[in-house]
Amino acid sequence: MFDVIVIGGGSAGLMASVAASEHGATTLLIDKGDKLGRKLGISGGGRCNVTNNKEVDELIRHIPGNGRFLYSAFANFSNKDIIAFFENLGIHLKEEDNGRMFPVSDKAKTVVDTLVKQVRKQGVEVMVNSPVSEVLYSDGHVTGVRLKADKILPCKSVIIASGGKSVPQTGSTGDGYRWAEQAGHSITPLFPTEVPLTSDEPLIRSRELQGLSLRDVSLSVWNTKGKRIISHQGDMIFTHIGISGPIALRCSQFVVKELLKSPTHQVKTTIDLFPDKTIDTVFEETLSLCKIEPKKSIKNVLKAYFPERLITILLQKSELDEYLTYDNIPKQNWIDLSRISKEFPIQISGTLSIEEAFVTGGGVNLKEIDPKTMESKLMSGLYFCGEILDIHGYTGGYNITAAFSTGYTAGMHAAQQEPEGGSPNF
Repeated sequence: MFDVIVIGGGSAGLMASVAASEHGATTLLIDKGDKLGRKLGISGGGRCNVTNNKEVDELIRHIPGNGRFLYSAFANFSNKDIIAFFENLGIHLKEEDNGRMFPVSDKAKTVVDTLVKQVRKQGVEVMVNSPVSEVLYSDGHVTGVRLKADKILPCKSVIIASGGKSVPQTGSTGDGYRWAEQAGHSITPLFPTEVPLTSDEPLIRSRELQGLSLRDVSLSVWNTKGKRIISHQGDMIFTHIGISGPIALRCSQFVVKELLKSPTHQVKTTIDLFPDKTIDTVFEETLSLCKIEPKKSIKNVLKAYFPERLITILLQKSELDEYLTYDNIPKQNWIDLSRISKEFPIQISGTLSIEEAFVTGGGVNLKEIDPKTMESKLMSGLYFCGEILDIHGYTGGYNITAAFSTGYTAGMHAAQQEPEGGSPNF
């Protein structure tokens, strides 16, 4: 009989196995796939963004999906602890932009191989190619798991670390939600987050902007009452179906929620091409450029100021003839041009599917989970960690930090679970 069985060999499950075995529990890690750490292996563009080095309050701010729930977990195992953990295993880390931490090797495989090696070194038994059929419960506590091969494995505690529904090719196909519901848990509605946005706008459908990258711009999402919901500054790219890139991904969860409320099934977004300039500054700077070359068409002059592929669209929206020269520029239309460059509108009609998202929004209802231990409040000996929980953050090391932190917390406390399903001994 095992003390702890961990279901799911991703970031959260591997760290839960480390913590459980470290705290003296005989531990079994089960994964339905043929290898461990598959999603971890493709994270950070294959370089593995293991955590983020920001202070805890800033970390929480970058986890808009119930990040405050993580304060206790971070007290147990913080981003600084994650950094120390990997450094102690011989993986040297480096800090890049916005606090993102990567292995010096720039290879996710280094992180995955080292973490799996440590799991085995600590005596964790590993079963791959072993899909779980159900988690077994009796009289309010966990008794074990049943494999699809119809083998029953008894245990004192079960940690469900089976992930969400995004990137299903890594094994995250939502299996754990059913086991949670069988224990009495409710699942908050699932939705895609950190996902590209789609649009039916003619300028998108015509693909005239496909592949255009915009650097250091700002993207805002607006509600039906004309109020700005969120704004993110950074890089983005136009695709054949909409917009993507870091700031589009960060805005996606707000778009998804607003789409549910929108009677038109459209959400307005705007791009500010010059977030650090005022409309007046754009007006004066562009007009000055035209004044310097008064005989040149405004279309050619503005190539020095705007992304070239946007110029014709900006001029059309401002009702300006692209062949105008400085002496014939109408002031009001030039004001309109300056304003549109600060609020370039794109109506968003949807996102890619949850399977194509980087992160799953929604999950096991956090009101039913003890934040200090990650144990179910409804079923003794049942723990949850990682993406199956209703927690989601931005890309940049925040989701993996939540996975490692909740995984470690679940493993540590599951190891201290009393045999008869009573309260943990701590």
